[in-house]
Amino acid sequence: MSNSYGSIDEALNTTSSSSIEVSDTPEGGCLRRKDQLPNIGEDISKDYQYTRGNLYSLIEKGQEALNGIMEVAEEQGSARAYEVAGQIIKSVADTTDKLMDLQKKLKEVDDENTKTTNNVTNNAVFVGSTSDLSKMLKQGILNNSKES
Repeated sequence: MSNSYGSIDEALNTTSSSSIEVSDTPEGGCLRRKDQLPNIGEDISKDYQYTRGNLYSLIEKGQEALNGIMEVAEEQGSARAYEVAGQIIKSVADTTDKLMDLQKKLKEVDDENTKTTNNVTNNAVFVGSTSDLSKMLKQGILNNSKES
C-alpha cells in the first residue's frame, strides 16, 4: 500500500502511519461508568457557596466604598464624586440582584434533580365477560357509596 498523503505530510512536516487503531469499545474506548463519574451535586454545592461568598464580599466592599465616596462628596461638593457614588449604588444593586438570581438558579438545579416521573395509566383494559364487568361495576358503585 503506497502512501498517498506524501505531499500533505511534507507540507505539514509530519509522517503518516499506515496502520489505524480501531477500538472495539463504545464511545471510542471511553469506559466511564456512572459510579466512576464525579459527584456533580457536591460540585454544585461548592460552586454555590463560593459564588455566594464572593457576592457577599463584593456587596460589603461596595457599601464601604459608597460610604467613603459619600464622605468625599459631602466634603468637596464635587459633582463627579456624586456621579461616582451613583455608579457605586448601581453596582451594589446589580450585585444584590445577582445574589438573588443565584438563589433562583440553585433552586432550579435542585428541582431538576428531584423531579420524579409519575406514570399514569389512562387506558385500562378489562379482560373478562360482560357479566363479570357488570358485577364489578355494581360492587364498585356500592363500595364508593359506603366510603362517601
